[in-house]
Amino acid sequence: IDAPGHRDFVKNMITGASQADAAVLVISGKDGVQPQTKEHAFLAKVLGISQFMVAINKMDALGFDRTKFEDVKASVTTLLKSIGYKTDEVPIIPISAYNGDNIAKKSEKMDWYTGPSIVQVLDTFKVPPKPVDKPLRIPVQDVFTITGHGTVPVGRVEAGKVKPGQTVVVMPSGAKGEVKKVEMHHQEVKEAFPGDNIGFNMKGIDKKDIKRGDVIGDPASPPKVAEEFTAQIVVLQHPTAVSVGYTPVFHIHTAQFAAQFVELVEKKDPKTGQPAGKPDFLKTGDVAIVKIKPLKPIVIEKYQDYPALGRFAIRDMGQTVAAGVVLDVKAKQ
Repeated sequence: IDAPGHRDFVKNMITGASQADAAVLVISGKDGVQPQTKEHAFLAKVLGISQFMVAINKMDALGFDRTKFEDVKASVTTLLKSIGYKTDEVPIIPISAYNGDNIAKKSEKMDWYTGPSIVQVLDTFKVPPKPVDKPLRIPVQDVFTITGHGTVPVGRVEAGKVKPGQTVVVMPSGAKGEVKKVEMHHQEVKEAFPGDNIGFNMKGIDKKDIKRGDVIGDPASPPKVAEEFTAQIVVLQHPTAVSVGYTPVFHIHTAQFAAQFVELVEKKDPKTGQPAGKPDFLKTGDVAIVKIKPLKPIVIEKYQDYPALGRFAIRDMGQTVAAGVVLDVKAKQ
């Protein structure tokens, strides 16, 4: 997906990044590292994207000048180091998207650059293992009512597999139904696996029992509805401070919900990850373990068990104030 960096689009960037296996951070060679560059790089890290490359664009506007590239490269390297990326493993590529330089093949205009093109780096990215043996999890992106097919949820399979005839449960409503038909890109499929974006129709599920943000799962091991959860967060930007009682909006998989900070458990040293005492409040740049109580029933899983259902962003005042991963979930009884 393409996720523009402007503030209005950060929501889309978070939804995309929380589902991505790899990322290309695009930086304008003319403007260098911008505040949103930091936000995107940081979110990618917190949301668990480990495969990463940087493209420094608009080299044509800079006359393909090596020194300008090296300047931007140096500031990007400093930024990525401070976030915790191993910078020797992150390719930084000078490109001109407009002219196609270093996109698919090496550019003749930048003979000083000896590294790979974007496509060559993409080819080295590794496909993560697919968790087919775990219980089924499909966060619902949308629900359509299609004449002749009834209720058709659409979403990406994050774990397990799904096929026609299977009984599934929708959480948090708890409604059970049978999968009748599974389609991927308008083609009927016999079975869908993790990573597949699918639509499927269900028998026995009412339109009111399923909506965007719900999670479809295996009745034998249903998705967890959280009473509260413990998470490690990092505060990206907050004009004042975050304290107990703060109630922003959380974005997790395809869901959005309001939730309240009920305890600030401990602060961590952002460089080393070592515990640094129990804080009274958190400010920009702090990393901490916190307890959170959702204000409505919502499916949340541990990041360790289901990465895509266990990483989130916190937004308030039109910006991303924090991001984090779920360490533990206390399920509703």
